[in-house]
Amino acid sequence: MQKYINFAVFLSSWNKKQGYITPSIHFKMARWLESSWKKGDNRLLLMAFRSAGKSTIVGLFCAWLLLQDPDLRILVLAADSPLSSKMVRNIRKIIEKHPLTASLRPSKPDQWAADRFTIHRHKEMRDPSVMAAGITTNITGARADIIIYDDVEVPNTSKTAYKREDLRLKLQESNFVLVPGGTQLYVGTPHTYFSIYAQQPRAEINENNTFLEGFKRMKIPLLNKKNKCAWPEKFKQDDIDLLRKQTGVSKFTSQMMLEPVNVMEGRLDCNLLGFYDADIKYTEVMGQTYLSIMENKIVSCQAWWDPAFGSHNGDASVLAIVFTDEDGNHYLHDIQYIKVHVENENQDEASLQCEIVAKTLNEYYVPSIAIETNGIGKFLPSILKRELAQKNISCAVLEKTSTKTKSLRILEAFDVVMASRALSVHESVKQTPFLTEMMEWQPHHKNAKDDGLDAVSGALTLEPVRIKRCYATAKRKWFGTSQQQKAKTEFEV
Repeated sequence: MQKYINFAVFLSSWNKKQGYITPSIHFKMARWLESSWKKGDNRLLLMAFRSAGKSTIVGLFCAWLLLQDPDLRILVLAADSPLSSKMVRNIRKIIEKHPLTASLRPSKPDQWAADRFTIHRHKEMRDPSVMAAGITTNITGARADIIIYDDVEVPNTSKTAYKREDLRLKLQESNFVLVPGGTQLYVGTPHTYFSIYAQQPRAEINENNTFLEGFKRMKIPLLNKKNKCAWPEKFKQDDIDLLRKQTGVSKFTSQMMLEPVNVMEGRLDCNLLGFYDADIKYTEVMGQTYLSIMENKIVSCQAWWDPAFGSHNGDASVLAIVFTDEDGNHYLHDIQYIKVHVENENQDEASLQCEIVAKTLNEYYVPSIAIETNGIGKFLPSILKRELAQKNISCAVLEKTSTKTKSLRILEAFDVVMASRALSVHESVKQTPFLTEMMEWQPHHKNAKDDGLDAVSGALTLEPVRIKRCYATAKRKWFGTSQQQKAKTEFEV
């Protein structure tokens, strides 16, 4: 009979073979998993910050469990099949190379596949020892003693109410695969306020109990209440500060601190904005043209038009233009709340708005503009293209359709750039409703004025457009390109 080896020893011996030192955070996870297993706790949730190595530890845990009982059947469920197969391959690799699991290797190669494998065991059973499946995979008829739910909640399975409800239904169906008394182990991080990992029921979706009601939890955020790092050898303070700036407060709170973020509680702090009063400077040097703001070279431009017509009490028609310099700083240089008056029967509101937009694009050397085509915007791209052609303005017109809710678009767009203080606003913007919208923004108010915020968020989330890709005229090639120059000489060659 195999001598009992505790999981911490199994883990450290594997890491030693790989040339790694086992960090204390991994020993902490290992002790919790083994203790829970020995006590018979069969409904478990392991939450740890991104890059904490939780999936790696759980893969080792599965191999250790098979060492204890080769007749176990383990099902690994993930958001999609490739992700679950990744863990199964890791488990298989451990069994192949770990010095304590050599006896588990099967004699038949056909039992050693990438997404499922069967070890050398005592019983003859239909189901493999370990099998991978995506959450949408049909697993009817399968049976498992242990189900590992590895990152089943990701943006693609939780970004809308429909997807969140569908995820819950799929997870509930997996209960029919689990044998009576079997173990469920969830591993992941929250991606939404309505997370399956939430510790309190969400009254907004009529929850009386949390989805994982009664599950034993281990929660390891990157920083504890005393601001002490859970893995100081890997995450230095400078790295944490940079990560917070790069990801934004909301994502850092969700993915690293494991607190589901409610977008409806979002706020935009105007104190994080910078302000400037400089104009766009156009220069030519040796045949090259450049734009700069306060001596900072501009390398890209994003323009977004969220159109609207009719009553002034409804949505505003807003054009936002954002420039980006070499260091990744963004400049909201102009935002226009477009209003027009049709004075005679030969005019129409769409054409008049397009005239204003075309004039602005030409004034700021804009290489490309995106028009939100949800609703009334569907026919505007062709009118704007016509207007640009008549005025001989070279500017690409892109059609964009927004699929996320407005409040989520705004929060995601502003969160990162404002947290890193990378957004500056031209003084002229103070004369528009934009800053008032930002100060008063409350996403849970249906009638909140946020059309300017929405337009700027659209510009911020666009792929930066380099001017050289769009313009043919020399004056508009303000992003430096490699061009051959022919010098006039008197030499004869």
